[in-house]
Amino acid sequence: QLQASGGGLVQAGDSLRLSCAASGRTFSTSAMGWFRQAPGKEREFVAAITSSGLLTYYTDSVKGRFTISRDNAKNTVYLQMSSLVPEDTAVYYCAGGRAGYSEYRLLQHRSGYVYWGQGTLVTVSS
Repeated sequence: QLQASGGGLVQAGDSLRLSCAASGRTFSTSAMGWFRQAPGKEREFVAAITSSGLLTYYTDSVKGRFTISRDNAKNTVYLQMSSLVPEDTAVYYCAGGRAGYSEYRLLQHRSGYVYWGQGTLVTVSS
């Protein structure tokens, strides 16, 4: 199971850190990702991190502003978001990758993930 938290209402330019706590013994061997879904839009890829944490991937719109990280000892993945803009407003979901997936071409798609958290709402006001 995945439990996302940390969402809230912030102003443009602010920072926010999302957390996703995982239960189970496969966390340290699975890539993890963050997706988001804005009202009326499809769920889109935001960022991913390989099981070791050595490789990270980002969608272009968040590069330089968001940082994904993980703590395998705590079974937790984070998404540090800075310089937030109203377009970042969405429900953010964390997801656990399929066994053996570590490449961007696989992790940028929803099909690359097996487990999904319940989502946490981020609202950025202008």
